[in-house]
Amino acid sequence: MPRPRRRNPWSSTGEVFLWLLFTALLFPAGFAGWAVGHYTSLGKSPATVVHTVTVSGSTSSSTTTSSTNTTPATTTSSGGGGGGGGNAAAGKSVFSSNGCASCHTFQPAGATGTIGPNLDSAPTTDAKADKNMALAAFVKESIVNPDAYIAKGYSKGLMPTTFGNSLSSSQLNDLVAFIVSGAKS
Repeated sequence: MPRPRRRNPWSSTGEVFLWLLFTALLFPAGFAGWAVGHYTSLGKSPATVVHTVTVSGSTSSSTTTSSTNTTPATTTSSGGGGGGGGNAAAGKSVFSSNGCASCHTFQPAGATGTIGPNLDSAPTTDAKADKNMALAAFVKESIVNPDAYIAKGYSKGLMPTTFGNSLSSSQLNDLVAFIVSGAKS
C-alpha cells in the first residue's frame, strides 16, 4: 500500500499570503475610489445647490437637493425676450465647444444635429407652450434644467443635465444670447 502523499506546507502558506496581500491592497484601493467619487464637489456641500437665473427683470429660482428632489421653478414673465445680458458672439464658441451642434440643428452655428430640438424654431414655440415664458428665460431653463419642459416628440433624459454646473454664469448668458439671437419667431 502506497504511503499517502504529504501536502507541502509552503504551498498553503503561500496561498494564504497571496490572499492576505490581495485583501490588504483591495481595501485601500476601494476606499480611494469611494473617496474620489464622493468628494468631487471640490469643497462645496453636496446637500443643497441653489441656482438663481435672472433674465431681463425675470427671476427664476430652483433648489436641488442631493436626493435629486427639485422644487418647481417660479418664473415671472416679462415682455422683453432679451438675451440675459450675454454676448451672442461669445455664445457661438460656447455652443461649438460644448458639443451642442452634435445634437441640435441651429443655422447660425452651421449645426445640423437631429437628436434634440431644432433651435432655429423650437425655442420660440416651446416657450409659448410652457406657460408663455419669456424666450431668454425659457432657453436658460432648458439648458440648466432640461427636463423642466420636454419638447413634443422628444423624451426626458436626452439633454445632459450638467451644463448648469459646468458652464460659468457668463458662458451660460452668452450661450442664451446666441440661441435667442438666432431663434425665429
